This record gives sequence, C-alpha cells and structure tokens, in this order.
Amino acid sequence: MQFYTSLIYPFEWIVSWILYGWHTLFTAIGIPSGSGVAWVLSIVGLVVVMRGAMIPLFVRQIHASRRMQLIQPEMQKIQAKYKNKKDPESRQAMTQETMDLYKRTGTNPFSSCMPILVQSPFFFGLFRVLNGLKDIGSGKTHPIGPISRTLAAQAEGSTLFGAQLSDKFIGAHSLTVQIVTILLIVLMSASTFTTQRQLMMKNMPASALDNPFAKQQKMLLYAMPLFFAISGVNFPIGVLLYWLTTNVWSMCQQFYVIRRMPAPGSPAEKAMQERHAKRGKTVKAFTVKGLDKDADVADGVPAEPTKPVSGQRQQPSRNKKRKPNQGKAAQPASPITENTPQTKN
Repeated sequence: MQFYTSLIYPFEWIVSWILYGWHTLFTAIGIPSGSGVAWVLSIVGLVVVMRGAMIPLFVRQIHASRRMQLIQPEMQKIQAKYKNKKDPESRQAMTQETMDLYKRTGTNPFSSCMPILVQSPFFFGLFRVLNGLKDIGSGKTHPIGPISRTLAAQAEGSTLFGAQLSDKFIGAHSLTVQIVTILLIVLMSASTFTTQRQLMMKNMPASALDNPFAKQQKMLLYAMPLFFAISGVNFPIGVLLYWLTTNVWSMCQQFYVIRRMPAPGSPAEKAMQERHAKRGKTVKAFTVKGLDKDADVADGVPAEPTKPVSGQRQQPSRNKKRKPNQGKAAQPASPITENTPQTKN
C-alpha cells in the first residue's frame, strides 16, 4: 500500500495544481470561492487540460486504428495459414509473421490503448484528492500541493444539486446524494454507449465487422455501461463528474474524427466522399505502406525484392551462349581430312 501511495502521489500533486489553477481563475472572475460551481468548473477544466494534452496520442490512436483495419486481410491470411497447427514451431512462425507485418506496415497495436493508460493515473490521483479533502480540511493529513487546509474545507463543503463532491452512493446519508449519483451514472453509461455505437455503425467497414477488433468493440458496447453501474457507486461524485466530462469529450472528439477523418471503407468515408463530390473536391485515400512488398515504396526508397521462401529450391537460370556457327548455313565437309594422305599427280 505504501508503494502504491508513493507511486500515485506525483499524479495527485499535478491534479491538485490544475484544480487550484482553475479555481483561482474562476474566483478571480467573481465566482464565490466556496461554491460548488467553482469546484465543478475546476474539475471540468481538469478534463480540458488532460484531454487537450493527449491530442497527439489520440491522433496516433486514429492512425493505429486505421492501419489495424487495413491490414486485417493480411492478418486473416496468416491466421488461416496456421489455423489447424498447434505445434510450438507453427505458433512461433505465426507470431513472427504477424510481427513482421506490424513492422513492415508501421503498425503498433498498442497505440490504441495509450490514451487510456496515460489518463488512468490522473483519474486515480483525482480520486485520492477528493477522497482526502475531509482529512486535509480537518488537519488529519498534510495538504497536497497547493490544496491547503482552507481550500480543502471549502471543496469539501461545496455541493452539486445539494450533494457534496466527496459523497458516494455507498454510505450516503441522504436521498439527494443517491439521486445525483444515479443520474451521473446513467449519463455516463449513455454517453459511453453512444460513443461505441457511433464507432461501430459509422466508422467501421463491412469487412472489419467479423474480426477480433470488431468483437472487442461489441463487447465494450454493452460491458462498459454495466461496468459504470457496478463501479460508479463506489466513487465520489466529483470523480463521477470527471468521468462524465471525459465521456462527453470523447463523444464529441470522435464525432469530429468520424466526419473529417473516417476509417477507409466505412459508411462515414462514403458520406464524406459524397460531401466532397458535391463541392468538386477530391479525397486523398489513406494507404498503408508495406502491404505490397514488391510494388510499395516507403519514404522514396523502393522495397527490397522478395527473397525465396526458406525450404524451397530456386531453379537456376541458364545463360545459353550462342554457338559460333549458329545461324549460318552448314558448310560441306572437305573431302580431305587430316588422316587422309594427299596423293601427288
């Protein structure tokens, strides 16, 4: 537990400074320091800073997702090649061919997980900050960054629709807290469901609906709302508000991406092409270099010629030399040979 506390503390410190900065800004424009509006807007501002900083990672995620969709036919060929082979050599060869495909096409399957992995420590940092406001305000624990004892007491006493930001559904002493918590969980679930459904219905080509990536998306479509319903009752209202704001950001961001940078072969791409065709514009197709090793060119350098597959003997090509007399009329044989003595007249 001590190791986890030491590991998460830097993220608590960053979260507290971002909250403090936004709170200072809102109080400077006239919002009361101890009001729930100031602290709710500070949490929203935290989401804006976090998600804004992760835009480069999100762009990488988009490209990685596109590449994964475009290389699915090659992936299916590799899987079909080793479908009924369970021996270690075949499994190792399948893994090697898959990694070669990733390397050749510049695809990183883990790029799609980076925004979630980067955001998770800050999420738990906010959880610990909100969970510790009561102890900081009462003097039981030390302040976190600029969150002093006075500010912690103000944040602890601030409310959203009559419920304190540090209250939870579990152990709630009023019906108001339970109603606000359930409302936030429902909104979180609805925004997540809308985001996932938008991704599957508009931004996935028909050929990609039967691959493992599509199956994963289908599972998330129904599993994430259930996850929110189960886990949301254990989180403070401030964390639920952060979660809801993040979901709304993701939904709006994905709507923009689907409209402007849709996946190749998807209904969204077809709709974008129709929009551009009406305006007389052309759309540059998104391609993945390295799928065709014989014809592809990466960064202006032609791909290396394909080497013969190991275990197959390459037939040597004969270099047929032309004989000196080939193509000329045959000369009649001389009646006199070396072995025939010449006679004198």
